[in-house]
Amino acid sequence: MKPVIAIVGRPNVGKSTLFNVLTQSRDALVADYPGLTRDRKYGHGTFDDSQFIVVDTGGLSGDSEQLDQHMAAQTRYAVNESSVVLFLVDARDGLTAADEDIASQLRRSGKKVLLVVNKTDGINADLVISEFYALGLGDPIRIAAAHNRGIKSLLDTVLAPLTEEQVETDQEHGIKVAFVGRPNVGKSTLVNRVLGEDRVVVFDMPGTTRDSIYIPFERDNKRYTLIDTAGVRRRRSVSEAVEKFSVIKTMQAIEESHVVVMMMDAQKEIADQDLHLLGFILEAGRALVLVINKWDGLDDYQKDRIKADVDQQLSFIRYAETYYVSALHGSNVGRLYAAINRAYESATRNLSTARLTRILEQAIAAHPPPLIRGRRLKLRYAHQGGVNPPRIIIHGNQTEQVPASYQRYLTNFFIEAINVVGTPVKIEFKTGANPFADRKNKLSKRQQFRRARMIQHIKRRERKRKKH
Repeated sequence: MKPVIAIVGRPNVGKSTLFNVLTQSRDALVADYPGLTRDRKYGHGTFDDSQFIVVDTGGLSGDSEQLDQHMAAQTRYAVNESSVVLFLVDARDGLTAADEDIASQLRRSGKKVLLVVNKTDGINADLVISEFYALGLGDPIRIAAAHNRGIKSLLDTVLAPLTEEQVETDQEHGIKVAFVGRPNVGKSTLVNRVLGEDRVVVFDMPGTTRDSIYIPFERDNKRYTLIDTAGVRRRRSVSEAVEKFSVIKTMQAIEESHVVVMMMDAQKEIADQDLHLLGFILEAGRALVLVINKWDGLDDYQKDRIKADVDQQLSFIRYAETYYVSALHGSNVGRLYAAINRAYESATRNLSTARLTRILEQAIAAHPPPLIRGRRLKLRYAHQGGVNPPRIIIHGNQTEQVPASYQRYLTNFFIEAINVVGTPVKIEFKTGANPFADRKNKLSKRQQFRRARMIQHIKRRERKRKKH
């Protein structure tokens, strides 16, 4: 499971800035104003070969007792569900009473806490950070988040022990299938229908499922683990701190799964939250099966309109199979087993280098790469770089100049050629090192003579031009 890193501290110590640096985004608002972040924000981060989830929490200011209690509750949930806590303090403000109170609470939590001193640029850091040893949280890690200094050292310290945790093998759990979607679309009902028994609570009220529920299951001598997740609503529609952190659980379930069953309500329009969830699934590269639930009771006109909306708004996931089902009555649910198996097989398929190179040659023959500064791009061979999703590495020269349109063309060509269903294919490019990059071209005697003669000719022509 992906580790969760929670960033905790007083207002205006740079938590949102550090969040943006770790996630390489601008998702969190940043301003020199205390208490700007009043809700938790979560994001996806990558460092070397490690991936993690980052949580930006609100600072505790004491300006409003009610608001402070609300943010304190959210911070406690973030700390309880995290793998490691980054306690951020401000080097310019020095040690404060609020820092001591937060440190006392973090020590009682029993979580691994790293003390991070921010804003150490332009000051005598050794002198300033010495007072933070009084917090009893070990050696402080100095950074300057606004200038991206000390971040690599920080991530090395954070992720080193987390990557050593034992990972359970896929054989023990079989195919992991996560059921995700907005609240009340019927995820728990569909899980019960797939299992053939009532294993999870079903109630006609959004938010019944608060945590991700893992259910081992076996069918036709194949092992599965079904993951029933909490519904993800728009941020402004969410009020309870428990439900807010269930978003993290859903993100972790997507990352941990092999196949994601994305559920939508046929009786409601496709919402922004559906598109955000699909975007995260795409970013994670997970195999996908799209399920439109509550199909029963609709007339032919409504069904045609819904299918047209799905084709138009979800054209970016045409590789995924779409099923129109009724989880309550079981209509078309039996077809999901085969769809899940096909998506899993496509996502974990091993492809030979010879076959991928032949497909690359066919793609180039059908549509050659464009010219870059008068030179044709050369794509030489391809090999597989990983599975779930399938990663195809293409080697050549000037590959960093390949236009996005040609990358999309190659991606679609490979998807069709290798006949994958329900999974995206990621194309990566590698440019080989130039063996002559550091070698100076040495002219022969004849070339030196011709060069000297050309220089003399140019000088004579310039003298004549100046005379006239």
